[in-house]
Amino acid sequence: MQTASPAVPAAALVELREVRKSYNVGTPVATEVLHGIDLAIGRGEFVALIGPSGSGKSTLLNIIGLLEPMSSGEYLLLGQPVTTASDAELTRRRGDMLGFVFQFHHLLPAFTALENVLMPELIAHGRISPAARARGLALLDRVGLGAAAHKRPGQLSGGMQQRVAIARALSHGCPLVLADEPTGNLDTHSADDVFTLLRQINGDEGTAFLVVTHDPRLAARCDRVIELVDGRVKGA
Repeated sequence: MQTASPAVPAAALVELREVRKSYNVGTPVATEVLHGIDLAIGRGEFVALIGPSGSGKSTLLNIIGLLEPMSSGEYLLLGQPVTTASDAELTRRRGDMLGFVFQFHHLLPAFTALENVLMPELIAHGRISPAARARGLALLDRVGLGAAAHKRPGQLSGGMQQRVAIARALSHGCPLVLADEPTGNLDTHSADDVFTLLRQINGDEGTAFLVVTHDPRLAARCDRVIELVDGRVKGA
């Protein structure tokens, strides 16, 4: 396990330079929660993001995921700046380049596992192509749920539901998956299984992962660890 380094990895997917984030700007309760973040994530890396509660991990993940804007600084995604991009362009980049896995899988209970995996395709294009359906089935098979493709979430265990969420995150072939405590709602055995699956996908397909975790055992299994303390990268 390596500690964080300010050096930019070759073929960086993500580069943040002096990124700051403030809330309630212009009011007496204005608060800056990220204080000049510099970090980079390279293609195929498996990186842990750790730090105490309130250190800014989720805020940082949301900024990298184009879910909320930064207050200042520079963010390059695949070498292209995001600060000047329109909302439509940000939506396109988010859909094409980023996958998301959260602590709570957020599956739609009325839909089958396969339909949940294909939901990003349906939202993006208004229909499911035969190729997308075939990829969805292949992904479910990849995460060990080929036989459960037509079951609804309520018929699956917590670990199985999280595997469906992982397949959904990979459904559009994105180069980077952002995972916010993906094993935090699972028992130890299921958490180990899910984490092992993420590492296998990383190794087999070259998908990069940025994983927020409170579990030091899991962080130790990552290629590199970025520690966030009080809104700053420790050691940067």
